[in-house]
Amino acid sequence: MSTDTPLTLLGGLTSAEFLRDVWQQQPLLIRGAFPDFDNPLTPDELAGLACEDNIEARLVEEQGPDGPWQVSHGPFDEATFARLPERDWTLLVQAVDHYVPEVAALLEDFTFLPRWRLDDIMVSYAPPGGSVGPHLDQYDVFLLQGSGQRRWQLGGKVADDAPILRGIDLRILETFEVNADQDWVLEPGDMLYLPPGWAHHGVSQSDDCMTYSVGFRAPSADEAITSFADYLGEQQPPSRRYGDAGMTPAEDPGELDQAALSRMRQLILETLDDPAQMAQWFGRVMTQPKYVDQLEPSETPTAPDELVAALQEGEVLVAAPGSRFAWHALADDRATLFADGDGIDCDLALAREIANRGEFDASLLDYPGAAEVLTRLFDAGSLGWPVDDMEDDDA
Repeated sequence: MSTDTPLTLLGGLTSAEFLRDVWQQQPLLIRGAFPDFDNPLTPDELAGLACEDNIEARLVEEQGPDGPWQVSHGPFDEATFARLPERDWTLLVQAVDHYVPEVAALLEDFTFLPRWRLDDIMVSYAPPGGSVGPHLDQYDVFLLQGSGQRRWQLGGKVADDAPILRGIDLRILETFEVNADQDWVLEPGDMLYLPPGWAHHGVSQSDDCMTYSVGFRAPSADEAITSFADYLGEQQPPSRRYGDAGMTPAEDPGELDQAALSRMRQLILETLDDPAQMAQWFGRVMTQPKYVDQLEPSETPTAPDELVAALQEGEVLVAAPGSRFAWHALADDRATLFADGDGIDCDLALAREIANRGEFDASLLDYPGAAEVLTRLFDAGSLGWPVDDMEDDDA
């Protein structure tokens, strides 16, 4: 995608302009971001997903049987939906892109952002009045109106520690002041971009209101520090320890002096300041799948020649739903291919192909080491045969 081509998706901005002037800085309302939008999912299909055991779903009732702002977690059943009132509730289903290819296809319009930043596409359904209350999120999100109408009111950027209502399973803000010029009703195909920390409140205005939330994640500083320290700790030899050769005699044996602190600080900083290790850790963290149990590793190791034979006969491998890939260049045309939290040293061109494809055919075998890399990914569950092919085999 060219960075200097105006995009309808971004309201006529180029991707470079959007990233420079809007991304993580201010909201942007985009009328007709998806012209003539064809909603890829029906309310009944979304409710069906919410009834599945392995799918994360929530039901938010503004006035539930047990009190205001009641939150229930799936899986649900038909009786749950049958008892609901005609208004003032919301169904939210996470990671719908993992299960519905037509929803996953929406991501092709967001390739101006790194794939490893993507969290998922959450889909919500609400009858009139449905809402989850005024709140803020700590991630970037594009709110695409799929069907019906939703009114969005913004309240500006608020502090992380803004007071929230207590005693409920939602982070609803205690106070919410609407910006008069940021109060809009979105129609199908309209989209609203929100940066992290921006207070917002969305309320369904009509029957069958569906919203697609394309979310992008970023680790917090505390999560990153803890995770990186754990990763580095696993890489360090036991022999690397605090040392104080050449120190002067202690004036007071009970004092923890400044020289000792400086030596400890230097050890920690030297260990942390390792760009190569940082890249290896970051690639693994940012490709961790949202739901690890979605991957289905092979029960027994696969012989590379068996996989090669299948590809040469015309079979095609596909990325598993929810799998995440990225690559990082090394020296001598080598790269680390990151796949679902793992790292594989391989040919640079091969790593780029795998990270940017959804299907993998025999053409990849032209790259050095491809058979071994594809087999490893297959055995890990990151790649697999298309579902239709497996169904045909079972038949």
